[in-house]
Amino acid sequence: MSVTEAIVAAVDQDRLVTTATELVAIPSPTGNELEAAEYLHNELAGLGLETRLQHIEEGRANAVARLPGTGGGHSLMFNGHLDTSYSGDEPWLSGPGYKPDPIIRDGVILGLGIMNMKGAIACYVEAVRAILDAGVTLAGDLVVAGVAGEIEKAQWGEFQGAEFRGYGVGTRHLVTHGVLTEACILGEPTEEKLVLGHWGTMWARISTSGPFFHTAFSLGRLDENAILRMPSVLEKVRPWIAEWEKRGAYRGKPGVVNVGAIGGGFPWRVSRTPASADLFLDVRVPPTMPMLEAIEAFNDLVRGLDSDHPEFGITSEVYVTASGAEIDEHHELVSAADESHTEVFGSPPERSYVRWASDASTLSRYGVACLNYGPISSALPGPDGESVPIGSLVNIARSYALTAARFCGVKP
Repeated sequence: MSVTEAIVAAVDQDRLVTTATELVAIPSPTGNELEAAEYLHNELAGLGLETRLQHIEEGRANAVARLPGTGGGHSLMFNGHLDTSYSGDEPWLSGPGYKPDPIIRDGVILGLGIMNMKGAIACYVEAVRAILDAGVTLAGDLVVAGVAGEIEKAQWGEFQGAEFRGYGVGTRHLVTHGVLTEACILGEPTEEKLVLGHWGTMWARISTSGPFFHTAFSLGRLDENAILRMPSVLEKVRPWIAEWEKRGAYRGKPGVVNVGAIGGGFPWRVSRTPASADLFLDVRVPPTMPMLEAIEAFNDLVRGLDSDHPEFGITSEVYVTASGAEIDEHHELVSAADESHTEVFGSPPERSYVRWASDASTLSRYGVACLNYGPISSALPGPDGESVPIGSLVNIARSYALTAARFCGVKP
C-alpha cells in the first residue's frame, strides 16, 4: 500500500464526526474560548503531540500542538478559530444550526460553529490521526493551532470587553509568542475551493453633531437635529460607495462597502435631542492596496462632508484595520493542495478570491504563506443555521492529511 493509500484509508468517519459534534457542543462565543481550547489540547495531547495552552486573558486561550518532523522538510500549520459567530442565545436566530447542540440529519451536521469553523478543526485532528495511524513520519513540523477571537468583532464606545475582542486576537498572540511556520492552511468554509486571496477590512465612523435641547423648545429647529442631519451625509456616502466598487476592485471583482450600523439619541429619554449621531461603514480593502490609501480615501470623503456642511460638526475615526492577504498560485503549498484534492475528489479544485476576512491577515504579515481551504457549508446560513455535509468533512480531512505529507515531506 502506498503512503497516499494508507493515509486515505486511515481517515475514520465515525471518529471525525465524534470530534466535530463534541466541539460544537462546547459553547465558545468570542471571549469565552477556554473550554474549547482545553478540549482540543487534550485531544491532541492524547495523540502524543507536544502541546500547550497559550492563555490570553481570563476565559480565553489558544490550543497549540506540534508533531515534530525529522528535519529537512517544510513546516505547516493548520489554524482554526474556536470562537463562534454567535452566542446561541440570540432570540432572532432560532434554527438548530445556531445552537451549540449538534444534530445529525440526512448526512449533515447542524450546530453552532460547525461551519465557521469547528468542522475544519475536527478535520485537522483527524488528519493528524490518519498520518499517525498510517505510520507516516513527516520531515517537516506540523502544527495545529485552535485560536481565540478571530470573528469580525471589535470594541467601540460602550461595547467593551472580551466578547468584542475579535479580529485576530488569538492569532496575533500566537505569532508574537513563538508559533510560526512556513505556511498555513486555514479551514474556513470555502466550498472545497482553494481561496488564494481575500480583501482586508477598514471599519470607520462618521458623526454629525447638534445642540442638546428639550422637545418643548424644538419647534423650528429640526435642521439642527444631529439625527436629521445624517441623511445629508448618506447622500454623499452613497456615490462614494459606488466609486469604491471600482477603486477597491480585485481579481476582476468589485470592491464593496456596507453601511453596518447607525445610532444616536436616548430611547429612554426621547424628550431630548441627541448631541451626536453616528454612522458606521465596513470598507473592504483589496490586498493589493496599502491600508493608508484606503484611510486617505475615507478622510477625503469626510473632508468633503465637512466642507459642504460645516454646521454639522462632522467628526470621524477609523477604528479597525485588518489587511487583506494572498498567496502565489505557484506556491508549493498550493501545488500540494491541488494534487491532494485531485487525488481525493477525482478532479482539480476551483480557485476563488473572497471578500470575507481570515487570520491570514495576521499570519501573512509574519511571512507565513496562507491558503484558505475548507469544506462545503451552508455559506450565509438560512433559517436552519450552520451546517456541513459529513462527506465533505471526510474528504477534506483526507486532503489535509495528504497535503501535509506532500508539503512537509515524508521520511523514507
